[in-house]
Amino acid sequence: MFNNRKREIRRQADSFREKCKTSRYGIIDLFKECERLGYKLLRYPLGEKADLGFTLKRDDDIIIFINTSSRLSREIFTLAHEIGHVILHLKGGEPFIDNQATIAGQSEDEKEQEANYFAACLLMPSDEVNRFIDLELPDFEKNGLSGMDIARMMSEFSVSYDVVLNRLEALGKIDSKQKVRLETERTEKRVGNLLRSIGGNARLNVAGNEIDIPHEYIDYVIYNYNHCAIPRETLEKVLECYHLNIEDISDRLVEFPETDDELDDLIGGLED
Repeated sequence: MFNNRKREIRRQADSFREKCKTSRYGIIDLFKECERLGYKLLRYPLGEKADLGFTLKRDDDIIIFINTSSRLSREIFTLAHEIGHVILHLKGGEPFIDNQATIAGQSEDEKEQEANYFAACLLMPSDEVNRFIDLELPDFEKNGLSGMDIARMMSEFSVSYDVVLNRLEALGKIDSKQKVRLETERTEKRVGNLLRSIGGNARLNVAGNEIDIPHEYIDYVIYNYNHCAIPRETLEKVLECYHLNIEDISDRLVEFPETDDELDDLIGGLED
């Protein structure tokens, strides 16, 4: 990625961040900001082995899906990654589907690398990282960083241990040897213990498994059911999220034989 492209991505990330409500250092609630800024956000637990998220444009709607079976910190980073796709790449209407490899930075696809860079700049902008180190870690130059320091940064910026390490390395705050030492400390002490020891946000290290589906998604689900894109069982599962049943929407349905498709066919069906 060329420096001028990185500069443009930082500018875009800063512009988006300026619209968000922030705490001392981090964005308070990226999920709420996403909805407040007009994106249609769907959060649903598809399982640990399923894709982590996707982004697509349908008519005038920007739709972002996030798998809540992953740790909250990863879910937040996935959302930041998908926002990056929206701002940087969604002009042509091509959908983006992201898995463990793309979110972890293991993909060689340039657009995936750009979305990851956008996410890192959005969640941990260099100025805020420098300010945190200056104000919260006065002994940084003398003593370096500990696992507890990384946990504090996790809590302040609402990111994972790995994201903190990767960002600090990218900004030249730690070198590869220091990164390995901090990774070893993470393995020995465990992230959950480190977060609890500093009174941090332990929820970042566990899966939320939350279900949060905008009400207008009922229309999408019914449309896909009526066009044979999802089975009746999937329709019923989604309606349960709204505390509804088939009888409540029976006048809008076209009945057809059930199939054995699974819930994630709903996600694919949104592209139709």
